[in-house]
Amino acid sequence: MEEPGFASPADVDAGMELGCAHPMGPLKLADLIGPDTVASIAESLYDEFKEPLFAPPPLLRRMVQAGLLGRKTGRGFHTYDQVL
Repeated sequence: MEEPGFASPADVDAGMELGCAHPMGPLKLADLIGPDTVASIAESLYDEFKEPLFAPPPLLRRMVQAGLLGRKTGRGFHTYDQVL
């Protein structure tokens, strides 16, 4: 939803937190784990199962290449004041 511009990262997270009762939105969680780790996991799943659904999305790959590693660097899907 975020990549094609249908919703902002904050909207995606709010929708999942409020609409699905998730304790944390998926993009906040990805920033916490690290987009590089999320992309690596997706690559491993794709390599194992060859299912296109498991391949990391292009946006995630671009973020990793740009060094946007979430809370580790202070910027990912969201921007953080304090780097871990």
